[in-house]
Amino acid sequence: MSFGRTSPATTRRSHGGIQVIARAANVLRSLEDKPDGLSLGQIAKRVSLARSTVQRIVGALAAEGFVSTSSGGTGVRIGPGLVRLAATAGSTTTEIIAPHLRALGDEVGETVDLSVLSGASAMFVDQVQGKQRLVALSAVGERFPLHCTSNGKAILSCFAGEDMNDLIDRSVAEHVNYALADRKALLRELDRARKSHLAYDLGEHGEGINAVGTALLDSYGRPVAISIPVPEQRFAQQRPILEKALLNFRERMKKLLVK
Repeated sequence: MSFGRTSPATTRRSHGGIQVIARAANVLRSLEDKPDGLSLGQIAKRVSLARSTVQRIVGALAAEGFVSTSSGGTGVRIGPGLVRLAATAGSTTTEIIAPHLRALGDEVGETVDLSVLSGASAMFVDQVQGKQRLVALSAVGERFPLHCTSNGKAILSCFAGEDMNDLIDRSVAEHVNYALADRKALLRELDRARKSHLAYDLGEHGEGINAVGTALLDSYGRPVAISIPVPEQRFAQQRPILEKALLNFRERMKKLLVK
């Protein structure tokens, strides 16, 4: 039996295909933290490619629904096809957590939120509404800063070094209405969160609302955060109960999610 050699032309085609995939991935990453989209020129600058090359890649991605363009093709954003793929990839984790999230809500009687990292934001993907007369609620799909929310800080505590600092910078840039008051204080807070597995928002994101959150990595290495927002007047009294419930919940989820 003889084995033929791969021809130089075949090798070049293979390498060319890999390069195209890498460039398409870079284009998609450039849009990750830009929900309002970017122009072709802005993308080209971000990925260091010629505008004509970016235009061809965007055209191919748009044909598959991975990006969408505004009229005239001047605004490019993540498309529904890619969103569906991302939802499918994350569905196993959220489906596993869902019944336990409801049990946690029943246990504490407060609103409980489930968030995942989306770009440089913490995005709500599930929520259990609290049973109190006055509760804190936000819409599923809403995006929150990482640097000034309990779920965002919990997610940040899953990272370190350059990755963490890059996420902080991008979060501040993406959420311009929430300035970072003291970076050193935030870094100290994240260091404590890594040790205690608890992160806090004491009125930083919303006046009159405090929250405590925790996070862990799922079996794919993606951070998942669970947070409990509470009106300020109840938080001090409830805080020890919420902390204990969250830490117990985190331990249970580790056994289910971390393989």
